[in-house]
Order: sequence, then C-alpha cells, then structure tokens
Amino acid sequence: MSEHSSNNAQKDEQKNDFIRNIIRDDVNAQKYQQIVTRFPPEPNGYLHLGHVKSICLNFGVAKEFGGICHLRYDDTNPTAEKQDYIDNIKNDVQWLGFDWAGEALHASSYFDQLYVWAVQLIEQGDAYVDLQTPEQIKENRGSFNEAGKPSPQRDASVADNSALFEDMKNGKYADGTAVLRAKIDMTDANMNMRDPIIYRVMHQEHHQTGDKWCIYPMYDFAHPLSDALEGITHSLCTLEFEDHRPFYDWIVNKIGFEQPPHQYEFSRLNVDHTLTSKRKLKQLVDEAIVDGWDDPRMPTVAGMRRRGYTPEGLRDFCDRVGVSKADGVTDMRLLEFSIRQSLDNTTARGMAVLKPLKVTITNFSDAVSQWEMLKADSVNARFDAEAQTLWLTQPNHPNIDMGEREIPFTETLYIDKGDYEIEPPAGYKRLSPEKPEIRLRNTYVLAVTEHITDDSGNVVELKATIDPTTLGQNPEGRKVKGVIHWVSASQGIPATVRLYEPLFSVEDPSNVSDVHQALNPNSLTELNAVVEPSLVNADAGTRFQFEREGYFISDSEEHSSDQPVFNQIVSLRDSYKPA
Repeated sequence: MSEHSSNNAQKDEQKNDFIRNIIRDDVNAQKYQQIVTRFPPEPNGYLHLGHVKSICLNFGVAKEFGGICHLRYDDTNPTAEKQDYIDNIKNDVQWLGFDWAGEALHASSYFDQLYVWAVQLIEQGDAYVDLQTPEQIKENRGSFNEAGKPSPQRDASVADNSALFEDMKNGKYADGTAVLRAKIDMTDANMNMRDPIIYRVMHQEHHQTGDKWCIYPMYDFAHPLSDALEGITHSLCTLEFEDHRPFYDWIVNKIGFEQPPHQYEFSRLNVDHTLTSKRKLKQLVDEAIVDGWDDPRMPTVAGMRRRGYTPEGLRDFCDRVGVSKADGVTDMRLLEFSIRQSLDNTTARGMAVLKPLKVTITNFSDAVSQWEMLKADSVNARFDAEAQTLWLTQPNHPNIDMGEREIPFTETLYIDKGDYEIEPPAGYKRLSPEKPEIRLRNTYVLAVTEHITDDSGNVVELKATIDPTTLGQNPEGRKVKGVIHWVSASQGIPATVRLYEPLFSVEDPSNVSDVHQALNPNSLTELNAVVEPSLVNADAGTRFQFEREGYFISDSEEHSSDQPVFNQIVSLRDSYKPA
C-alpha cells in the first residue's frame, strides 16, 4: 500500500469513532427524519484551536449523514460579548470550509420563549426566586463532601415566586440581589444539580436585543432549550460538560419536549505548549503581551490564518487526532505535519536569505560574458549588459503549471551566514576554508577565495569566483557537493521576516497560575532579510516555500511591495512522523 493510500485509510478509520457510530445506528434505526447538529460558540472571544475540532466534528457529521448544522451564538452574557467576536466567528467557520444551514442563529432570539418557560417552571413548582447574596448562595451550595443548605425562599408559594420574578423582569432588583433557581435537590452528589441558577439580574444592554431585558438566562438553561427549539438531534460537546448533562436532560424534560435532544461528550483538543482558554487568551490581548487576537503566535483561528496555516491542514489535523472520550495531549508536531503536507504541492518556491552575508564575485564580468557561448540547453537566461545582470528563468514549483519567474544574478550576492564557517563543526557540509566550493542554486559552482572579518573576528564578506562552464552543467574532473540558496545584493529586496517558536515554554501552560511565567521569550524573532524580487509583488496573504528555510506567508496586515513582511508558517521539514 502506498503512503498516500495508507494515510487515506488511516483517516477513514479515524472517522469510525463512537459519535459517528451512534449517529450511524440512529440513521439505520430511522430514529430521526434528519440529523441536525450545531456549533454553539459564546461570542466572548475569538475561536481557537480547540473550537476547530468541534467545528470539524459538528459540520463534518452533518455533511456525512446528509443532515444540517446550525451556527448558533449562545449569547446570554452581554457583559462579555461583542459584535467583533460575532463577525470573526462567522469568518472563521467559513474560512475553515464550512457553512451553516440558513441564517446564523442567536440564543438571544429565544429570550421571549425562554422567559415563558421560566414562568412555566415556577408554575410547576420547579423554580423559585432566591434573594440570598451571591456569597450566601455559594456558601450554602455545599461541597463535594457536604450537602447544600436550602435557601430561605426555596419553599415560597408559586404566587410569591411569580410576583418576584415579574419584579426581576421589570427592573425592581439591582444586579446580584435576586436570581431564579431551578428547584431540584440540594443534596445531589452532582453540584450542578443543587438548584442551579437559571436567570440573573443584569442591567446591561445586549448587542442583539438592546435594552429590552434586564434579566438574562444562564448558559446552562438557554443552551439545552435552544437545542430543543432547533430540533438538534445530537448535541456534541466536550467532556467538561459531562457533569452538566443531568441538568440538560432535566430541563428539556421539565419543559415537556417529546423528543428532546441528547448530549454526547467527546475529549477536547489539547495540544502541547498551547492554551485554549478564551479567558487567558483574552488576558494576553488585554495586557498587550501579544499584538491582538490575530497575532500569528496565538492559537486562535484568526492567528493561525495570519500565520499562514491552511484550512485544509487544520481539517487534516483534526482527522488525524480523531474523536474519543479519552483526554490526552496532542504533539504540536502533528499539527505542523498536517500544515506542511497541505503546503508542499500548493506553494510557489522562492529564495530568501534570512541572515545575509555578502559575497563578491571577482570574475563576474568575464565569467558571465561567456554565458551565451557556454550555456546549456537546460538553462533559460538573458543577460542585461547595461545592468550587468544575468536573468535566470526558473519554475515557481516542480509542478510546471504554477508558472515561472526571473531571478537576477549579479556581481554581489547574499548567502546565509550559516553557510560559511571558518571552523566548521563535525559533519558540516557547506562552505569553509577547507571546502571552498559549492553549487549556487540554479546557477554556477562558486569557489570562495577569501573571507573578510571584522574586529571581533566575525565574517562580514566573502570574495569568490564562479566557474563559467558550470551554468546548468556539472564541472569536469571534480565533484562538488552541496547546494545553497542566494539572493542578488543589488536587486534583492530588503524584507522583515518573522520566525516563531511556541508562545509558551512549558508543555502545559494551563497548569501555570500566572500565565506570564509560562511565556517563551523567544516566541518571536524578527530578521532583516533579503528576498528575490518576485516574492515582494505577491498579494498580502500569499504563501511561499523559501528554499532551504521553510514555508512563509506575506503578512495579511502589514505586507506591501514597499515594505515586505513575511511570517514563518512552519519549518521545511521535521523528523516527526505521525503514527
């Protein structure tokens, strides 16, 4: 079996997970007319890598089983929500390659109905207004080892509770002075069942409903009822909501849905050296530790998009991680492997020298003047005598359908500083005084004749010659090992290149109480590089493979032909291989 076939087989096997098996059984049993899922983010921040798994799962299973998936904002807390978050969530889902059924939905659109159902619970004796302070409610809730204590208002009459809830709705209570609680069991071993709060007073204008309401439903109340209203058949969420499922079932049954939705939990996506807490990510933004939600170091979808990650790569990564009930930590290198796989056949090649070292070719004029006489059939070039530039036409990619570009070869070049060592380490295969010859990518064999150092002993320039017979040809009588990239010093374009390491230096930053202690001081390195001219004229957001360096993208916010900026996507290769 080929590697490609093996990878596809692996993906198909991964998709045979417990959630898909449940849905497959329900489809075979004709339990539902149509499979309906939803992706229900709270618009209180930007989506992150953890959400990508949920998006791929919810939209993926709906498509696989001929169903539909809703995008619904569970917007029940106006103090933390913004239109900016709403807009970016839409952009992120669509960029990942998914679309939702009909218009995007809002839990806030159901506020009228949710209020009616809250009144219904009161009238059924299943809810009551509590006038304890937040501190008293927390204290009387008990602990895992101690039963909770009932509120003094727990046994108030339906009439009294109805009147109090009406007063809450009409703005007669200040924030934090009254809540509506479900009446379940203050001794339940599951803390989520100890008379959870389902409505609170919040004198706050809502981004969708304006100032119509001064009471807002709690997430755990609005979420299951929104699912039920929308006819969700399979409510898919991560394992931290497993303890919330008893209340989910309680509330939809108390309201009286004949075919209530069922909640299924799967393991969340945890990647090493990565945070997926919107609260902590927001802290990084608020404290300007990063340059906004779309900083390329951020594990947000916006940050990964600006970094140059591809939607295909992210979807492939989620396929490889799979869906299970077992919590674990995924190696960041698997994510990078998937991104790299998606880039190899889609990105044009180019040359960029990230740490320039000047090379002066002392025989340039004489050598290049012979190019037409000595050129090989495999070389497509033209010589501009006035500019003393040999223009080499090279393919953008081994796939010739991706076109060609011209590269200027001139008397002065830049190579990378790491490609010349006065005292090379063991195994070094590039230029040194003992190994002066090497092939310049797409051009001649170059031989270093002299290195010039500064007062500190650092090499600042090389003097060299080129063998005029080696343009597109192997030299006669000797074998030259090694190929290095280069850029014209006179016609190359200065550019800012940003290299990235993980934002966090510890494997599990979520376990660090102070996020500042987990930060990697080397998460961003900016270099003054020089790139070949063809790279700078590309539109912002264009991906390239910088030969021998890695994959890069022209920054979507800052790149221009006058001031080019490139972000590193991933390294060119890694020894990591997925299992």
